[in-house]
Amino acid sequence: MREFLKRLPKAELHLHIEGTLEPELMFRLAERNAIQLPYASVDEARAAYQFEDLQSFLDVYYQGMNVLRGEEEFFDLALDYLERAHRDGVVHVELSFDPQAHLTRGVGLDLQIDGLTRAMSEAERNWGISSRLIMSFLRDRSPQEALQTLKMATPFLDRLAAVGLDSAERDNPPGRFAEVFAQARQLGLARIAHAGEEGPADYIREALDRLQVCRIDHGVRCLEDSALVKELRQRRIPLTVCPLSNVHLKVVDDMQEHPLPQLLEAGLTLTLNSDDPAYFGGGVLENYLACHEAFGWDENIFIDLAENAIQSAFLDEKRRRVLLERLNECAKGAATP
Repeated sequence: MREFLKRLPKAELHLHIEGTLEPELMFRLAERNAIQLPYASVDEARAAYQFEDLQSFLDVYYQGMNVLRGEEEFFDLALDYLERAHRDGVVHVELSFDPQAHLTRGVGLDLQIDGLTRAMSEAERNWGISSRLIMSFLRDRSPQEALQTLKMATPFLDRLAAVGLDSAERDNPPGRFAEVFAQARQLGLARIAHAGEEGPADYIREALDRLQVCRIDHGVRCLEDSALVKELRQRRIPLTVCPLSNVHLKVVDDMQEHPLPQLLEAGLTLTLNSDDPAYFGGGVLENYLACHEAFGWDENIFIDLAENAIQSAFLDEKRRRVLLERLNECAKGAATP
């Protein structure tokens, strides 16, 4: 099954590029910029990647990104992840980044976007992996700051596929950001938002109604509201579920308790993603494998999930047809005795 899942052409739709920072790269970038880390070794840093909840993760996450100081660091970060993703059979990636977390440290938006998109272009040349960039707003900061960030991003709109909403969900309802999402819509940007991870099912509905999102990141708590489940199913709103993340952040106690089988049974449009793979036990392939081990899913379910991701991605139709054809060829191979 591992070999099949590795061959399966997978799209990663829920990926925070800052959350791909492996300890080894963190130490190399810290040495480059003469930054003193709070860890004595790579092993000590990795040992710190243990979390009780979303906030305890975010504390370590923001500490780690302090090594990202300029364009070269963002380039190295993204290319390091994209190479690993390629080895795992990922054919398309949608990278979210958190510009406010870097702007407050004095790192210009141009440096962030230039470094990331240069790595994305190189990955496409080297490995044929396509990618899109999503600019996320931090929901634990003010809507006014989000609006300022969107204004700053105006010169870079041709390099952005969408805007998102992430960071600490608890007590930070998505509706606070209705104005900035409305402006993003006027600028022609797609819209997605984290909802229903630590926050209630109501946050999912609020993201749909007030932010007019086309995808929900996480969304696992939608099962608390049967009418919401029906709406998500009828509208075929994709949920970008991150199972290993949910376990590591104690959204669920273990994989066997994850609601993915119930979400699947409810007929929802699901995709599997890694969220922050350096912190949560691996990339997309490891998340697929964890589901196989926990739920005993066969090849057909994973083919359907991979198709959901390709169909839900921010792709031009030519590239989408290419990836669907690759998926079809893989599916034919799986059906061969």
